[in-house]
Amino acid sequence: MTPGEFEFLKTFLKTRSGLVLSNDKQYLVESRLLPIARSSKLETLSAVIQTLQRGSNRALETEVIEAMTTNESFFFRDKTPFDHFKDTMLPALLEARASRRQLKIWCAAASTGQEPYSLGICLKEEASKMPGWRTRVLGTDLSQEVLEKAKAGIYSQFEVQRGLPIQMLLKYFDQKGDMWQINSGMRAMIEWKKLNLLDSFTHLGEFDIVFCRNVLIYFDQATKSEILGRLSKTLPDDGFLVLGAAETVVGLTDAFKPVPGKRGLFQKKQAVQAGTGSTTAPRLAVGGGSGFAR
Repeated sequence: MTPGEFEFLKTFLKTRSGLVLSNDKQYLVESRLLPIARSSKLETLSAVIQTLQRGSNRALETEVIEAMTTNESFFFRDKTPFDHFKDTMLPALLEARASRRQLKIWCAAASTGQEPYSLGICLKEEASKMPGWRTRVLGTDLSQEVLEKAKAGIYSQFEVQRGLPIQMLLKYFDQKGDMWQINSGMRAMIEWKKLNLLDSFTHLGEFDIVFCRNVLIYFDQATKSEILGRLSKTLPDDGFLVLGAAETVVGLTDAFKPVPGKRGLFQKKQAVQAGTGSTTAPRLAVGGGSGFAR
C-alpha cells in the first residue's frame, strides 16, 4: 500500500465512521482488508482503494468500514460498570422513577451483543426489586454483521466462558450442540438498531442510562466532544453515562462530570453538583419516537 493510498483510507474512514488511524496502523489496515480484496475478486489492496475512490460500490464501502470498526466484546466486560449499575445507578433510578416504573438503557456500541445481554441479566437478577416495571435495552452498532450475531444471541463455548459466571450461563442460555443461545425471554428484552454515532440519534428519544464504552477512544478530540454533547441531550439531568476505563469527559465537554468515587461513571454537571443519587425525576420521554418496540 502506497503512502497516498493509506492517506486516502485514513480520510475515508474518519469521514464515514469517525475512526482515526495513526500512521503505525497500516499493518492493521492490510490484515483486515486483504481478505476483503480476495473475497471481492479485486486481488490487491490498490484495487480496493481505487474502487473506493470511484465511489461506485456501496457494498464494498460498507464492508471496509465494518472490517475496520468491529471491536472485541465479552460478557460483563471490566466488571466495574456492572457493579455501578447494580449498586449506584439502579437504586437511584428505581427511587426517582417510582411513579413511572419505566427504565430505558442504550448501549451505543453494542458489537456482538454481550454488553446489552449482560445488562439484561442484571435486570433479571434484580427483578424482585422491580415489580411491575417496564425495562427496555437498546443496542446499536455501526456494523450490521455484528448486530445480526447479537440478535441471534448464539455464542461459542469460548465466548460464554469469557466473563460469564457458570450459574448465569446455565440459567439464561440454552445449549445448541457446541454453541450456546441466550434464551428467548432475554432476547425479547433487547432491541437492535444499526446506527453510526456520527449521525443524528435524536430519533431514539431519551434514556435513563447510556453505555458508550470503548468507542470514543477511536475518535479525535473534536469528534469526541461533539458526540458527548449530543449524548448529553439523550439523558435527563439525573441520568447516567458510562464510558470505558480509558475514556473521560475531562477537557472534552462541560455537560458531564464524574460521579465521585465511581470510575467511568458520569452525570450531568448539575446532578453531580447537587449530590449523587438525586431523587429528582425530570421528564422522561414516553411513547412514540422512543426507539423501543412495544
